[in-house]
Amino acid sequence: MKVRNHKRLKAALLTLTMSLVLAACGSTESSSPEASNPSGDGTIKLKVYAQHFDDDTSKPFDYAVEKLKEEMPNVEIELEAAVQDGYQKLKTYAATGNMPDIYFTDWSTLQTMAKSKNVELLDDYEATTKFKQNLNPGVESRLVAPDNHVYAYPDTGIEFQILYYNKSIFEQVGIQTPIKTIDQMAEAAQKLKAAGYVPMSIFAKEKWITTAFYNGLVTREQPQGFGALGQEGMKQLPDAFVTAAQQMKKLQQAGLFDANATNTNYDQASSLFYQGKAAMFVNGQWEIYSSQEKLGDQVDWMYWPAKDEATYEKSKYFINGAGAPQGYAVYPGSKNKDTAVEVAAFLAAKSAEYRYTQLGSPIVSPKVDLPIASDVPAMMQRVATDLLPNAENYAQLLSNTAITNAINDGTQFLLVDSYTPEEFIESLNRVLDKEN
Repeated sequence: MKVRNHKRLKAALLTLTMSLVLAACGSTESSSPEASNPSGDGTIKLKVYAQHFDDDTSKPFDYAVEKLKEEMPNVEIELEAAVQDGYQKLKTYAATGNMPDIYFTDWSTLQTMAKSKNVELLDDYEATTKFKQNLNPGVESRLVAPDNHVYAYPDTGIEFQILYYNKSIFEQVGIQTPIKTIDQMAEAAQKLKAAGYVPMSIFAKEKWITTAFYNGLVTREQPQGFGALGQEGMKQLPDAFVTAAQQMKKLQQAGLFDANATNTNYDQASSLFYQGKAAMFVNGQWEIYSSQEKLGDQVDWMYWPAKDEATYEKSKYFINGAGAPQGYAVYPGSKNKDTAVEVAAFLAAKSAEYRYTQLGSPIVSPKVDLPIASDVPAMMQRVATDLLPNAENYAQLLSNTAITNAINDGTQFLLVDSYTPEEFIESLNRVLDKEN
């Protein structure tokens, strides 16, 4: 307990230090015009920090850059592939005044960047007006933040998390599908562990995935998800959140997660699943392409389990995903800011175009007026024909960073033997009482 409290104190001090440094170093200008165009030939070089670690992230980006060469031949993109660290490296760049011209990030980081003045407000740009006019219906929350500002241009629509499983392993061990209840999931975990498999691979070194897992359980009985915790006067965790914490601990105690899960990153976790060492894997719907490529017809996805079968049937179309702003943002200190804004919007639009036409994904923010040119994976067809047309509710966004950080820490701790649901509930109640 002392060790864990010491780590919490260190984490809090680190967060406080980073916040102070970010605030002090906001809006430091980037490289000089000469550095952006050392040859003086009219070429504008823009540094872009974006995800580029697998087919789902690299191919849409590369496609967009190739299209950019046709549309804006005077612009040269210098890519720095983002580290899978929850955007900590990007925050370090902000703290040290070393920001790229354009960066891809999530809502939580955009809020941090807004406070430290390291993100350009895009509200009044012509590119934003055009982007709004071309949005798919129902995805406005991906572009316009809760404070009615635009901070980034999104390529994807409202994404969500699902549970993947290896059908061959399930059949070998004798597990019936679909798993509908928490008890059935716990029983499956025990069977899989006894057979020598990691029941569920999870990259819990990144806190957002443990939070997503927890939200999957919450939304079975509270479709609003974390959005409910931001309401004024909400001082105590509602019953659905208490139940979900108890369910997550029950699954952890049943051996669902590997003992080293909180030190496991995405590459390690996905490798366990793709090599047939893990029977299940949790990630967003974007994992469909990689998992189908690696495992073929052996892999499928399932809905989130609930406390009983009646609740499962009632809630299976409650989506574990919220429309948070995300996408390509622009550093206000860029020497080529106006061009960077146009390029950021273009990269988002063309990335979406690739996802729709080449991957067959209907989950994109901008409209695409081109036909689907490739075979759509069977799992994505299930999303398009079974899940999305029947979707009843999406989770709602929680913008309070103090509550979000407490959930992130607490859900990761729930995967540790010595941490109890009671400690989780006490911690969250303390934060809710202060924030609401």
